[in-house]
Amino acid sequence: MSRVPAVHPARSLTGSDRVRVALFITCYNDALFPEVGRAVVRLLRRLGHDVEFPADQTCCGQMHFNTGYQDAAIPLVDRFTRAFAGYDAVVTPSGSCAAMVRHHHPLVGALAARADAASTLPDQVAEVTPHVYELTEFLVDVAGVTDVGASFPHAVALHQTCHSLRLLGVGDRPRMLLEAVDGLRLVDLQHPDACCGFGGTFAVKNADTSVAMGSDKVDDVVASGAEVLTAGDTSCLMHLGGLLSRRRSPVRVMHLAEILAGPEPAA
Repeated sequence: MSRVPAVHPARSLTGSDRVRVALFITCYNDALFPEVGRAVVRLLRRLGHDVEFPADQTCCGQMHFNTGYQDAAIPLVDRFTRAFAGYDAVVTPSGSCAAMVRHHHPLVGALAARADAASTLPDQVAEVTPHVYELTEFLVDVAGVTDVGASFPHAVALHQTCHSLRLLGVGDRPRMLLEAVDGLRLVDLQHPDACCGFGGTFAVKNADTSVAMGSDKVDDVVASGAEVLTAGDTSCLMHLGGLLSRRRSPVRVMHLAEILAGPEPAA
């Protein structure tokens, strides 16, 4: 698989550079998978970067935007731009939320300007959006690393999430990072770019279709011989992990950040 260039110009670093990074944890991780956010902080600090967590952050507005309530996304986008203004990089362990910010926040900004000609939201979005990176983009394109010093002696299958693959164009960045992990054996799926069927509210409104799509993906994962399924979005992993558990499959799901960061230190 060939590497796909970054969607926006990336800032390259030398080994001595320190970047002031803001963690955008996302709603799913904040509410359900806080260990993913901790893993990102642990990983980036190990690589020498200063990581901060802006306490004013909330939702990026993706759920509202995708469900058709785009006006409701305006205050959320405004809050996002204010919370993350001034950082060298905003890093998120979610391809879907990064795609929302980069591709749809400008549309929300334009919507706000049409409703109020005095709105400064388009300028706020233009200032913040170029600094927003999905985790693997930041590691490969900005930090310039693929070997982060991780060890994980297991067979791992990679699910390439739809937003990261199709909207962000992350290409083989996740694979490059996993291939450099000591002891990790990356196993191939027959249909690596197939959707898992989650799709946010799609899974609620079209449950039967969502489960059928997810079951096809789980068949692929189980047949691969993987011990662990990883991805860059916990929303997809939650969906697939639930289907795996219902089959009583021994395959675990882990966010990519958890593999790269290694286990949390004992208390």
